[in-house]
Amino acid sequence: MPLPILALAIASFCIGTTEFVIMGLLPEVAADLQVSIPHAGLLVTGYALGVVIGAPIIAIATASLPRKPVLIGLAMLFVIGNLFCAIAPNYWMLMIARVVTAFGHGAFFGIGSVVAASLVPRHKRASAIALMFAGLTLANILGVPAGTALGEIYGWRSTFYAVVAIGVAAVIAIALLVPAAKEEEKGGGILSEIKVLGKLQVWLAMLISALASGSLFAVFTYIKPILTDVSGLSTSSVTWVLLLFGAGMTIGNVIGGKLADWKLMPTVIGTLVTVVFTHALLAEVSGTAVAAIAVVFLWGVLTFVIVPPLQMRVVETASEAPNLAATLNQGAFNAGNAAGAWVGGAALTWGVSYQNLPFVGAVLALLGLGVAVWSLLLDRRAQRRQFNSNEGERLSLEPLAGI
Repeated sequence: MPLPILALAIASFCIGTTEFVIMGLLPEVAADLQVSIPHAGLLVTGYALGVVIGAPIIAIATASLPRKPVLIGLAMLFVIGNLFCAIAPNYWMLMIARVVTAFGHGAFFGIGSVVAASLVPRHKRASAIALMFAGLTLANILGVPAGTALGEIYGWRSTFYAVVAIGVAAVIAIALLVPAAKEEEKGGGILSEIKVLGKLQVWLAMLISALASGSLFAVFTYIKPILTDVSGLSTSSVTWVLLLFGAGMTIGNVIGGKLADWKLMPTVIGTLVTVVFTHALLAEVSGTAVAAIAVVFLWGVLTFVIVPPLQMRVVETASEAPNLAATLNQGAFNAGNAAGAWVGGAALTWGVSYQNLPFVGAVLALLGLGVAVWSLLLDRRAQRRQFNSNEGERLSLEPLAGI
C-alpha cells in the first residue's frame, strides 16, 4: 500500500470505528443515559444526518483549498468530536457531539478518494479507493468488536477515548505521509464543482449509494437484538460475529476494487441482486445460530463489494470537478444510513419482528437494483448515440477524401 494511501486508511479506520461502534454499544448507552434501545438507535441516525448536512457545506467551503490541509483539519475535527462524545453528560449532548463530529465525514472520504485515485494509474483507480476504504472495513474487524468489548468491560465512554487516541495518530500520519504538492492539489473552484451536479448519472450513482446503504442499516442497526433474541447467541458472542462481519467487509472491499477496475456497473448490478437474496436468506435462517452467522459473513462481503465501484462511478462521471460530487456521495451513503435506521426502527414499531426485518432491507436493495439498471441503460444509449454520431461524421468525410 502506498504510504499516502496508508495514512488515509488510518484516518478512515478512526472514522469507521466512530460511526459503527455505537451499534454494538446501544444497550450500554441506553442503560447509562436512561433511554430505550430504539431511542439510542437514533444516535446512528443523528450521525448519518450530520454527514448529509455537513458534506455539502464542507465541500463548498473547501472547494478551492489545497486538499492536504483540508484532510488534516477534518481529521482534527474527528479527534475533538470524539472527545466530546466521551465526556457527554446526557443523551442530547452525546447526540450533538456525534452530529458535529459527522460533519467532516463525507468531505474526508470524498476528498480522500479523489486524492487516492490521483496517486495511481487510471486502470487502478478503483483499487486505490478500495485501499483507502480498507481502513473503514478494518474498523469493523478490529475497531468495532474491540470497541464493543472495551465498552462492555470499562463502560462505553472508554471506547470513545480510545478512538481519540487513534485519531491523533491519523492526524500525524496524514501530515507526514500525504504529499503536499501533487497534480490536482486544488479543486477547480465552486462553480465547476456545482456544474457537474447537472449530470443525471452523478445523481443516479448517489441514489444507488443511498439505497444500498439504506438496505444495510435497516437491518444492521439492530443486529445485536437479532442475534441475541432470534438466533439465541450470547451478548459476548455477538462481538465475534461482528468481527466476522468486518472480515467479510474487508474481503468484499478488495474484491469490489478489482471488479470495478474490470467491469464497473455490472459489478454494481450483480452485487445488488445478490444482496436481495442474502437479506431474504437471513430472514429465513436467523433462527438457527450457525446458519445466521454464515449468512452474516456473506452479507459483510457483499456490503463492501459495492462501495469502491459506486465511489469510482461518481468520481468518473464528475471527473471535471470531482470534490463536491465525491463528497456528496458520502452524504448519500449516510442519508441511506439514516433512512435505513429509521425505516428499520419504524418497521419494528409497526410490529415487524426482528426475524422478518431483513425483508425490509431486501426491498430497499431491490429499489437500488432498479436504479442501477436504469443507469446502465442510459450509458449504453449514450454510447450508441456517440457511435452513430462518429460513424455519420466519418461517412460524410469520405467523399471529401477522394477530392
